[in-house]
Amino acid sequence: MTNQNVVVPDTKSGISLPMVRLSGSSIFPATAQKPPTAPGTGGGGCISLSAKKKLLLENLEINGGGGAAKINSWVDSMRASSPTHMKSSSQSLSEDQQLPWQQHQQQITLPSALDNFDQIMEASRGKQIVMFLDYDGTLSPIVDDPDRAFMSKKMRTTVRRLATCFPTAIVSGRCRDKVYKFVRLAELYYAGSHGMDIKGPEKGSKYTKGTQGTEPVICQPASEFLPMIDEVFKELVAKTKLTPGAKVENNKFCVSVHFRCVEEKKWSEVAEAVKSVLNKYPKLRLSQGRKVLEIRPTIKWDKGKALEFLLESLGEYCACFLSGFANCTDVFPIYIGDDRTDEDAFKVLKEREQGFGILVSKVAKDTNASYSLQEPTQASLHDLFHNYCFLGNNNYY
Repeated sequence: MTNQNVVVPDTKSGISLPMVRLSGSSIFPATAQKPPTAPGTGGGGCISLSAKKKLLLENLEINGGGGAAKINSWVDSMRASSPTHMKSSSQSLSEDQQLPWQQHQQQITLPSALDNFDQIMEASRGKQIVMFLDYDGTLSPIVDDPDRAFMSKKMRTTVRRLATCFPTAIVSGRCRDKVYKFVRLAELYYAGSHGMDIKGPEKGSKYTKGTQGTEPVICQPASEFLPMIDEVFKELVAKTKLTPGAKVENNKFCVSVHFRCVEEKKWSEVAEAVKSVLNKYPKLRLSQGRKVLEIRPTIKWDKGKALEFLLESLGEYCACFLSGFANCTDVFPIYIGDDRTDEDAFKVLKEREQGFGILVSKVAKDTNASYSLQEPTQASLHDLFHNYCFLGNNNYY
């Protein structure tokens, strides 16, 4: 089993970096202040998964075997997690004909993060806010070509201003280098490959100034899987080249197979190609995002673990990073994301009973988040970020 607490040096720069390891215990003590329950959720914002939908999604993550039945379950799961498909299905069926999770989805919504900002502000009073942001579907729109998921200049300016007020991290399934090329802000933390490739700010962040003897934190807990991931990428490119619209992306520590532009009747071809390759690699597993199948190492690491690592890193160096805050219980994390993979981070915050998860979605979803932002997201995010920046720095404009 891979050592999931490995911290590796930056081989390009040749610098020796501090080792920060995750302990088995919670970063925050059990006595940490519990944030108020988000209105209308009845329990910290968690909407439990229905049995049928949960089974579909769990089937997708079981490797090997199954033949045609396994492929069919994968395709069912691909449909279940497709926002477009869910919308069209629920519109075409009467309430009696809909599956239980479709009815559940229409009936339950999360409270708006904008409309309830005063409550969030009250919960974070006297604490250091730390911002965690997904990229695709949050800072940039979901597009057909993943190589063209550009963020707007206005959004980049807004995130830059946000980072002057609070420590800010981008947490994405994308390769870290690719996300950096999209965002182009050196003062942020970046966690790519679902948190398996983490690096701290290089310059321009007040949270790294005065940290004599320390360098940007780097964590790569799945480094030994790099050769295997490269092999899988090449095999999947070859396997899917005859499926129109399929796109395979090498995200360094995971491989993403996008089927957004594939006709639904061809989804079984994509599932078969992925299954045939995955069967050869028992140390890899399958997960799913928005119209994307992802192959990644079986280590216990995800966006939630990345969030924990970054919070602990800030806790270790809080005397340097968090001016005026003496210990890590003063940290109030806020995570904003739109994807199923962001649920790992939402769950961590819910279990800690500290901080909030904010789901970006135009439809109700099964989630561990406490609040929501509606799509299209750009205007809502700008308004929300403006509120946070005003809270942290009255000279926002």
